[in-house]
Amino acid sequence: MTPAPSSATPTDARPVDSGERLALLDTLRGFALCGVFISNTFMWFSGRAFLPKEQLEAQFTQGSLIDRIIMPAFGILVGGRFITIFSFLFGLGFAVQMGRADARGSDITRLYVRRLVVMLALGLSHLYLIWYGDILSNYALLGFWLLLFRKRDDRTILGWAIALLVVGPLLTTFVLKLPQLLAATPEAAAALGKAQSERSAALKVALFPSFTDGNWWDVVKAGATFHRVEFLHIMVLHSVGLMGRFLLGFYVGRRRLFHDASQHLPLFRRLLYGALAMGVVGGGVGAVVQQLVIRKILNPDALPTWLPFAMTPIRTMGEVGFAATYVLAITLLFQRATFQRILSVLAPVGRMALTNYLSQSVISVLVFYGYGLGLFGKLAPSLCILYCLGVFAVQIVFSHLWLSRFRFGPMEWVWRSLTYGKAQPMRKSAGSPGAAMAT
Repeated sequence: MTPAPSSATPTDARPVDSGERLALLDTLRGFALCGVFISNTFMWFSGRAFLPKEQLEAQFTQGSLIDRIIMPAFGILVGGRFITIFSFLFGLGFAVQMGRADARGSDITRLYVRRLVVMLALGLSHLYLIWYGDILSNYALLGFWLLLFRKRDDRTILGWAIALLVVGPLLTTFVLKLPQLLAATPEAAAALGKAQSERSAALKVALFPSFTDGNWWDVVKAGATFHRVEFLHIMVLHSVGLMGRFLLGFYVGRRRLFHDASQHLPLFRRLLYGALAMGVVGGGVGAVVQQLVIRKILNPDALPTWLPFAMTPIRTMGEVGFAATYVLAITLLFQRATFQRILSVLAPVGRMALTNYLSQSVISVLVFYGYGLGLFGKLAPSLCILYCLGVFAVQIVFSHLWLSRFRFGPMEWVWRSLTYGKAQPMRKSAGSPGAAMAT
């Protein structure tokens, strides 16, 4: 959680000290944040998701060689993979917080609730004032559900995690496709699907000028409209699968697999091979079907009713498989001193994840939207990747410099101060061994 004053008794709820932090988890969080930034920028900040279908398909087939490689590679290696890691780490962090509270003999439930309330307020501010794609508010709301599992045994938690991971995406697909499933004939179902796609495309066309030419208030209104009409119900439906990722992280945190990573290396190696196979199969099949649709071998307006339901678990397998591959590979490399020094460069970014996540949004809206540089819908896929890596490199440097002087990132300090109801000490004391940040 967040630091309390040094006078706190052993059983007081307090933030973790620098010596209590797990450098591996901070490194994984920093790595995940980079991937989430690339994913958000590639499809949303850049305006690619708002481009007409024909223009988007042309990037797959007629762009430069590097762009034609990047487009399918994004779907296989990035899309959905890093938000899975981030969600997993959120659940794992919850287990760490609860474990430390139990070890102190304290109950931090009320403090945790306050923490989530503040997170929700920050998320809603981010959503309505900066960018409609906020994930903080969703995480905060789902965080309350995690409390229901605090006293459950490990087997129950793992069972729920697997069930939600499998059933959640299928439930989402079922709800989204329900009107077509209820249609009287296949032709009527195809007509409904086409009409739904046309409504979505029309909304994006109508809002596009606001993002490209509008002032800040025009963009805020357009973002709120898009969130309400298009984005919100998708986020709600995807929350079931997201909760499964939370619970999987909670289970792993309860088992302390990353606390004592060196003791579980054979298990991690076996899991790595299986995860990589899942990722390659799931991502590969998804990429093939995508190409068949783009090249009109499969009619996108008249896909077989069963295809979305068959592709949903395959897509989940690809997302979870590659996410686990990244986490396990970094964990195994982290056991070697040379790689640990290299990878630990990401740890300060992970300790300031809230600050860096929000600053990515602020920078990106100023780069892409009309009241900034106006690059919405104009940047090629390869340039989007270069932009993200450039901004993230600056964030690495900034995070190192900031945490050399201060205990928290700026927004982490706001979060903790509001959670505890008073300003937390910000500057590091002389001789302080490291940043005291919450897991």
